[in-house]
Amino acid sequence: MNYRWSASGATPESSVSGTALRKFSAILFRAICFVRWEAELERLLRPKSIAAIGGLQASRVVEQCKLMGYQGDIWPVHPTRKEVEGLPAFASIADLPGSPDAAFIGVNRHLTIEIVKELRAKGCGGAICYASGFLEADETGGRLQTELKQAAGDMPVLGPNCYGLINYSDGALLWPDQQGGKRLEKGQKGVAIIAQSSNIAINFTMQRRGLPLAYILTAGNQAIVGTSEMALCILDDPAVSALGMYIEGFDSFESMEKLALKSRQLKKPVVIYKVGKSEHSQLSAMTHTASLAGSHDISGAFLKRCGFGQAESIPAFLETLKLLHVHGPLAGYRITSMSCSGGEASIIADAAAGRKVYFDALTGQQKAPLENVLGPLVKVANPLDYHTYCWGNREVMQAAYTAMLGNGFDMNYLILDFPHRERCDDREWMIAVDAYEAALKTTNARGAIVVGMPENISEDYAESFMQRGIVSLYGIDDALTATEIAVDIGVAWQQPQPLAVLKLSQLSANKKTLNEAEAKQQLLAHSVAVPTGERLVSAGQGKEISSRIGFPVVLKALGIAHKTEMNAVRLNLNSIDEVSEAAGALLVLSDTLYLERMVQSPVAELVVGVVRDAQFGLVLTIGSGGILVEILKDAQTLIIPVDRQQVEDSILSLKSAPLLQGYRGKPRADIRAAVDAIMAIQAYAVSQSASLVELDVNPLLLCAEGEGVFAADALIVLEENT
Repeated sequence: MNYRWSASGATPESSVSGTALRKFSAILFRAICFVRWEAELERLLRPKSIAAIGGLQASRVVEQCKLMGYQGDIWPVHPTRKEVEGLPAFASIADLPGSPDAAFIGVNRHLTIEIVKELRAKGCGGAICYASGFLEADETGGRLQTELKQAAGDMPVLGPNCYGLINYSDGALLWPDQQGGKRLEKGQKGVAIIAQSSNIAINFTMQRRGLPLAYILTAGNQAIVGTSEMALCILDDPAVSALGMYIEGFDSFESMEKLALKSRQLKKPVVIYKVGKSEHSQLSAMTHTASLAGSHDISGAFLKRCGFGQAESIPAFLETLKLLHVHGPLAGYRITSMSCSGGEASIIADAAAGRKVYFDALTGQQKAPLENVLGPLVKVANPLDYHTYCWGNREVMQAAYTAMLGNGFDMNYLILDFPHRERCDDREWMIAVDAYEAALKTTNARGAIVVGMPENISEDYAESFMQRGIVSLYGIDDALTATEIAVDIGVAWQQPQPLAVLKLSQLSANKKTLNEAEAKQQLLAHSVAVPTGERLVSAGQGKEISSRIGFPVVLKALGIAHKTEMNAVRLNLNSIDEVSEAAGALLVLSDTLYLERMVQSPVAELVVGVVRDAQFGLVLTIGSGGILVEILKDAQTLIIPVDRQQVEDSILSLKSAPLLQGYRGKPRADIRAAVDAIMAIQAYAVSQSASLVELDVNPLLLCAEGEGVFAADALIVLEENT
């Protein structure tokens, strides 16, 4: 066919006149079909031949491949140009001398579809669709994206609305812009990074943190190939040590679960930076790549369940990848720090306060070797200020470092900011690095040089240290965060692989809410303890029922979801007269009441809820009871199914956990019974998963250890079959 395009080739067309930008719903996003490409991406990711189709952007692809020293065939395609960047150009895809392993398509959105058809017919191994203006833009774009998928058929395509990929092992760049990464040496490993945002991906290539890159891939709209499918293929590459993913939404939960398993099997950790915490971020994701960010807490619970590390900033993301590249996942949170300054020791001690990582005190046996080396004027502690009297003395510094590193901690820091190379002499700093390297090798400990001020280390320093197996972490806070994330992955890998997330069908809009009595009967049938209670429809019945169940009692109006706000509860009724008076008042609110025995002197309260989520199935929330869950935002989110250990860990992770463990001489709560009850609530939710909309036990009253727990109130909403 005859092509017509502008010199820029890939400049997106403006939206059709009169068509407003759309906000695409979660339902539309979920309707996108993702084909599984894990086995078919090999040619695209590691091409022996590349077709660059278009004008300016395609010529840049050729330029970047030549700059990186790509050794495969490069076939520019342009209808009028005879050569591109010194290489002969072909007038059409039909004229190509063979079937390209990979193609970069740098033309407008309409022409992109025709070219995809021709590439597929040619037997191309896969393509990059650079053009924007598809599902993320307008209604016309949505239709074009559907046509694009049809045109691609069984040919994998990245995008549309993406820059493409960079393979730093082979020097293959399907990339229409400048980039700052370096090609890996033969046998060298690096990390792979997948990003939905092409601009963020460009920024990743420009990092000056000494992080070796093996791949950069962009996903754009994920119309055909999703981020997790790219990840599944990338992990197989021996040049990849770890994987980072910057994502705005999930493409396939099944693929993410497969990725979690593969990550463990290959011992290649995955760290994810997922945006979407704020409303603005979710809206940006929707308009950027038509992705549904989803609830941040639920997304985080899913990623934690999979054993993926989670970063919440770009610096933490990159520092974690550096740490994982050198050391892999870590086993525990015990850390040490060494510096020649008391100021740095104080700063890192403060920075670690309240974190999962912690400075364990040194025992007398651990202190002795350090005291022998450093002498009586140095107070040996963790963090350690070893003073400056030994600065520049390789023998003493190495002995001190070796003594500290030999204590069996999980991560060991040497805080060291470097001088300005153009103005200062760095030889004494290099003595410290040499001593630290020797100590690491002697002890086989895991360590990192932590630079307090990120600008106080040059890129060539960081790269040279990395080549020596020493990771340099930029900034004390980000160093601690990176360590925690690496430990989170290591701890997850020590646990059994979790069961798959439940796959649930979508429910109708018809719902029915069980009243408290009905809900409690349902839970009781699944071994959730509830206070003894009965219904009543008249004040006179209160005498007979209260005599049976005993005082004190609680009286509630049934059929009211939020009883406290409606003043529909009467607590601590201790006589028949009080019951009769309360019944008279509450019968105005409801024609049926519920009278039950009041639980005496509970130690603490929890809130336990289950909701049906369109993306993740059944989601369990465990929180502090009463108003604490709202004021302190004190809750843990889990994806069902969960095991007992996960439930107990979640309870003990609450801010209110000290109240459950005998705070200031008060009785310990029956945590074991609470775990039993929550597991029973989960069992009920799973048994009703075909129709359950939500379940809420608030509060779950915890009595003293050995005395059990009781569901004091319950709400269950089910789909109503019509």
